[in-house]
Amino acid sequence: MSSPINLQHTIAGEASVSGVGVHSGKLATLTVRPAGENAGVVFVRTDVDGRDPRIPALVTQVTTTALGTNMSNAAGVSVATVEHFLAACAGLGVDNVVAELDGAELPILDGSSKPFVDLLGEAGRVPQSAPKRVLHILKPVEVRQGAKFARLSPGSGFTMTIAIDFATKAIGRQEFSFTMAPGAFARDIAWARTFGFASQARQLHAMRKGLGASMDNTVVIEGDAILNPGGLQTRDEFVRHKLLDVIGDLFLAGGLIEGLYEAEQPGHALNNQLLRAVFADAGAFAWT
Repeated sequence: MSSPINLQHTIAGEASVSGVGVHSGKLATLTVRPAGENAGVVFVRTDVDGRDPRIPALVTQVTTTALGTNMSNAAGVSVATVEHFLAACAGLGVDNVVAELDGAELPILDGSSKPFVDLLGEAGRVPQSAPKRVLHILKPVEVRQGAKFARLSPGSGFTMTIAIDFATKAIGRQEFSFTMAPGAFARDIAWARTFGFASQARQLHAMRKGLGASMDNTVVIEGDAILNPGGLQTRDEFVRHKLLDVIGDLFLAGGLIEGLYEAEQPGHALNNQLLRAVFADAGAFAWT
C-alpha cells in the first residue's frame, strides 16, 4: 500500500554508505537514522568533540556556495556538498531524518543522487502522523546575476523549468522541465552525474578543491569531448544534473514547495539567494 503523500515521512531503520568527498578527497561514512515529526533533515558530525555537532538543513545555515552547498552551525561545525543527498530526500519525500557523518564532507559516490536514493530505500520509508509542511509561493520572486536568473512563482504542485548554456559542443544549450511526483525523481533525475572541465583541475587543486574528483564520480569534459570511457547516460545528462542540484538546494526551504521554479543557468549561489529573497518578503509565501 502506498503512503499518503500529504503526511510527513521518515525512515524505518538505519543504513550507511561510505566514500570520498569530491573536494576534500577524504573518506567519510554517512549513516541515516529515523527522526521524529517536524524534525526535518539534521546533519550530525560524529567526529567533533566539545561543540554542538548538529546542523539543520535550512537555508539560514548555508555559509558558502562555491562548487557546492555548504553549511555550518553557530559553533563553527560544518558540513559540505549536501545537495545530492538533500535532493534524494526531497525526491523520495523523506521529510525527517538524522544524517550522521564522520567527516566534514558528504561522499560524492558516483556523482549523482542515485546512491542516496538507494540508501534511503534500504532504510525504508514510513509515514508519520503530522501533515507535510508546504511552502506556498504567493507572488513571483526573482534574483539575477547578469544573464543568469532564478525565479519562484505561484503554481500548482512543484514544477521546474531550467536552461543551461555552455560554449563547449559537449554540452551546448540544454533545457529541461520536470514536475515532482511520486517515482519521478528516481526515474528521471537521480542518476544524472555531476560534471567538470579538465582544464580547471589544476586551478581547483590549488584551491584544495576537487581532490576526490575522478571519472568514477564526474563527467569530465575536455574541449568538445567527453573523456569518460562510458560516455553519457543521456545527451541531456548535464541539464538533468543541474536540476538535481536545484531540487537539493530548494529543499533547504524546510519543506515541500508549491510553485513554479524557472531559471537560466542556475547555480548554488542563485538558488540560495532566491530562497533568502522569498523569506525576506512576508507577502511572498505562506506555510501550511
